[in-house]
Amino acid sequence: MSTVELKSHIIKLVEDIQNDELLESLLEFLSKRKDSSYADMWSDLTAEQQQEVLDAYEESENEGNLEEKEKLFRLLR
Repeated sequence: MSTVELKSHIIKLVEDIQNDELLESLLEFLSKRKDSSYADMWSDLTAEQQQEVLDAYEESENEGNLEEKEKLFRLLR
């Protein structure tokens, strides 16, 4: 997929998001990585790893698949 196509898909996804908390998280994520060495992280992933990330994102669109962040943080301690 070309850069233009990727940007177009991202823009369409963002326009459909109605969750302010998700939008804030996305903004923070993109802002931190825009000018950092993490910008090349995607290209460092294999095609399989990239697909796993995309699949996980798609699964996260179903609220039934999500966990409360407090519960997740307790599990990580």
